[in-house]
Amino acid sequence: MIRVAGIRDRGQIGVMPSASLDTPIGPLTVDAREGRIFRVRWVDEPSGDVTPELQAALEQLRQYFDGTLEAFDLPLQVDGSDLQRAVCDAMYAIPLGETRTYGDLAGELGVPAQAIGGACGGNPIPVIIPCHRVLGATTLGGFSGMGGVETKVWLLKHEKAAGLLI
Repeated sequence: MIRVAGIRDRGQIGVMPSASLDTPIGPLTVDAREGRIFRVRWVDEPSGDVTPELQAALEQLRQYFDGTLEAFDLPLQVDGSDLQRAVCDAMYAIPLGETRTYGDLAGELGVPAQAIGGACGGNPIPVIIPCHRVLGATTLGGFSGMGGVETKVWLLKHEKAAGLLI
């Protein structure tokens, strides 16, 4: 169910477009700015008009949760440091049903694994940028979305990934 309302975003002039969708892991609100998705939140706070990029995001999320989408194809804008953007790019490249470790991404990007963990935790576009596909070497690692590790486990099971750990 898509909801749109006229809630003003704090700190922004006017109404920032966003739309919400009920999902098996709770309500998700997708926020857009200048034609790009820049945030996904675990709340039900739609605002403004449903723009084309929001409509595409909601449809692709619906397909993802229905099990018919293998890869998101949306215009994204990751706010943050160069490292945050690089880690988000690396996570976005992990195919459905596969996982990587913090160490794998650390080696790929030439930074400590702890920095990868921090960037994963700061992912502004969870689910679409699949931070849940990044695991510890011997554990599931953390998850900063609503429900914590239980939500990460749900997403990994939904994708039929990491069967040995869960």
